[in-house]
Amino acid sequence: MTLPPKFMPSACSSDLHPPLSGSESWTSLIECPADFPEELFDTAVSQLIHHPEYNSTLILRSETICDSFDVSGFSPLIPTLDDFQKSRCIHRKILPRRPGRDASLEQYCTLYNGTSRPSHTVLILTPIISEKDSLPYYHPRVTHLAFRYLRSHDTESGSALLRIEVIPLPDTPLDQNSRLFRTSLALLETLHRYGWGAMTNYRKRVNHDVLVPREPYQDLYLVMRERHKGLVDTWQEVTDPLKHVFEDIGIATYLMLLWKITFGNKEMETDMTTGEPWRRWPRPPAGFIDIGCGNGLLTHILNSEGYEGHGIDVRERTSWKFYPSDTQKHLHVHAFNPLDFDNKFFPPGVFVVANHADELTPWAPVLSTLCSASGYLSIPCCAWDFDVRYERSEKTMFPIPNHNPASNLEDFIKTLNLGGDGSNSSGYSMYRIWLATLSAHTGWEVECETLRIPSTRNWAIVGRGHLISKEESVKNVNEIVQKVKERSLFKPRKPEGKSH
Repeated sequence: MTLPPKFMPSACSSDLHPPLSGSESWTSLIECPADFPEELFDTAVSQLIHHPEYNSTLILRSETICDSFDVSGFSPLIPTLDDFQKSRCIHRKILPRRPGRDASLEQYCTLYNGTSRPSHTVLILTPIISEKDSLPYYHPRVTHLAFRYLRSHDTESGSALLRIEVIPLPDTPLDQNSRLFRTSLALLETLHRYGWGAMTNYRKRVNHDVLVPREPYQDLYLVMRERHKGLVDTWQEVTDPLKHVFEDIGIATYLMLLWKITFGNKEMETDMTTGEPWRRWPRPPAGFIDIGCGNGLLTHILNSEGYEGHGIDVRERTSWKFYPSDTQKHLHVHAFNPLDFDNKFFPPGVFVVANHADELTPWAPVLSTLCSASGYLSIPCCAWDFDVRYERSEKTMFPIPNHNPASNLEDFIKTLNLGGDGSNSSGYSMYRIWLATLSAHTGWEVECETLRIPSTRNWAIVGRGHLISKEESVKNVNEIVQKVKERSLFKPRKPEGKSH
């Protein structure tokens, strides 16, 4: 594995490499060796244009308003450069992560190529702002910021360089301790990393937004966060409220959109500025059941937003009695016994949720098949087999049905979005592979998602469609249950407390 080159920035020398010239006066700030060829500059800056959130925690994302190659229609705000010609302009809108604190901002991202060569070697970012308004905090205090690729024969050292140049706002400090310099340093390092990644065909370790698109998820999450962030101040458990509250808000948001897509269609109303559109969205035909619901927070959030469903756990938590009465009615002390299955909380068409359900995790797809569920979502944490702790050295994978598009194990694993270094040798990776083969064996089409939640255990497995017949699925499930009975290791836990 080739290690990436070290990022080696330095202050610019205008004597050796003059700054851009043209309709305005530019200042060179910082540069570094490029370590990738000129033709990959486009690929590297494309990441900067389309994903500004990777370089600032204050930015949610960007949305492209217009992508134009018609130079005659470019805005007069875009600067003219000597020896370079405008080629392409992407008009984007930057959305803040906290819209109540920071404003959104529109920006021109303009690519230039030299008059004697076709490759783009300059990108200029131009904020669109009126004289009476000020730039949001997340944007550097500049009227223009340029990324340049200086070819090797244009430099004294003979090595290609990356450089950032700016046209700062009046009275903006430019010293190496200034905020503008530090921001430019971070941007330059990001561009250097993207260029190296493009040259080595870098692949992301995990893919987000596989089943639920990023934009509606982020938009709905912002609304849900505002509606439920007060739960942090009224938290009754000894666990960290910041982690648990925002994690369950994220999971609830994901489920609401997953259900809308699964039981309706992707094109349905998603405008979060008009009322509460999610109350009109499709949902599981028999509601949801959150098995091993713990503090009941996920059930509470979903109930509060109009989703019918219940949470069950072997023990009542402190939080339960502090929820509104409508939520308390949907939280139940219930000891689960798969060997004597009681479908009281599992009507046909229910959607099963297993959020860090520990001992119940492997039972999620089994139960979902037994009760003819409309689907299930499982976010595994601690590794459990059906009746003992999961031990990878002793477990073999379940056979993958021939109907599965990836019917051999190696190809099947590639579809699971496991992340990591790709070796899949860790105990947690092996457990997730085992769970996925179990899901396929019990009849479910396996889909996987890496959730946008504040947890290291954010991998989820989703079952919605079926790849084998109901008869074959039930047969496989009954065989699993029978083997558990024969081992005689499963001991149903006794309920603690009163059910509501």
